[in-house]
Amino acid sequence: MTAVAEQRLPNALPLLRAVGDEGLRLFFPLSALYCALWPFQWVLVFSLDLPFARTTPPALWHVHEMIFGAFGAALIGFITTAVPEWTDTPRLKGRRLFMLAALWGGGRLVGFAGADFAGTLGAMCDLAWLALLVAYMAHVSILKRTDKLLAFIGWIAALAICETAVRLCFSFEAIELASRLLRISGLVFVGLLGVALARITVPVTNLVLDPTEKTSPFRPHPGRLNLAPGLVAVAVAVDLAAFSDAVCGYTLIAAGAAFMDRVGELFIGRSALRAEVASLAGSSAFAGIGLLLLGAAQLGAPISGIAGLHVALMGGLGLGVLAVFCIAGLLHTGHSLSFSRSAKLAMVCLVVAVGLRVLPDLDLMPQPPGPPYALTACFWAAAFLLWLKDYWPRLRNSFKSCE
Repeated sequence: MTAVAEQRLPNALPLLRAVGDEGLRLFFPLSALYCALWPFQWVLVFSLDLPFARTTPPALWHVHEMIFGAFGAALIGFITTAVPEWTDTPRLKGRRLFMLAALWGGGRLVGFAGADFAGTLGAMCDLAWLALLVAYMAHVSILKRTDKLLAFIGWIAALAICETAVRLCFSFEAIELASRLLRISGLVFVGLLGVALARITVPVTNLVLDPTEKTSPFRPHPGRLNLAPGLVAVAVAVDLAAFSDAVCGYTLIAAGAAFMDRVGELFIGRSALRAEVASLAGSSAFAGIGLLLLGAAQLGAPISGIAGLHVALMGGLGLGVLAVFCIAGLLHTGHSLSFSRSAKLAMVCLVVAVGLRVLPDLDLMPQPPGPPYALTACFWAAAFLLWLKDYWPRLRNSFKSCE
């Protein structure tokens, strides 16, 4: 081993221990990088094409990789960090996290360039990490005799079923059915977002209202806590059962209204303007507006259903993921809950990206100049890279202080 290699190895080992110490430390940066890089390369490097896509349209690979790739890594980081906190169990770390990362990465090696010829390998990797998440939560539920994780188990199992069906459609070139199933996959992830927001919003809002944590002034109505994900589940079931467009449209509008109701609950005075609260409210608002637009399109309104999906997924899921990154990134590195300027700017960039993507489709602004979606990809990438630039020193420094 050369002197240079010997010098690099000791420097690398602490970093590996740092990122392998907790789920969010490894998977949130991976998710941020993939969120930034995938749309950027698809739009600006490959010009809305993919080098190895032959039978599956690149647009479907795009949807798949954002749901199961970019947001999938965020899901792994969230579950492996939150479940130990909620159940008072030892957290996954080290080899187990790196194994999940390897499985997730295997799927991305296939999806990044749309490698249809390796689709089976990508499917096996993605289904493996989804199954492991379900098995992990089921094991903890049985061990602790708790039903707190059942909603997450159900939604992630549904996501695994969707991934199985989508991959089969890719293999058999059933493109129209694959497109429909990817839309349903997105709705399932929105339902999962609703469950996660129900768990996150209450403690975060109370921490903003009372940083001493001596009181709990924010107490949402318990009967409405899971209304939004419950109605998303109804909308998914109605879609799968092939009900009429009208029935599907009305159920989507009901689910969207439930998300908007959650936004109303977060009017807690001046504190509602704090970025820590507004980001969570904004995530619910985007999800709700997207579902309302999608429902209206199903009912025959002259509205682009694609625009509704982008509002729900880019806006709702995107802002929700970024908010969780910021909140957990602060609290799990020993900092108080106060977003930095970089974090706030990242959220502004994300909102701008959503606007640039959907407003032209809604005839509310002309298409931006330049290659299609180029500005959207740039602002979207900037949002996650700004967060990563702000978070990475906190991660490194927080681990060094514990050594």
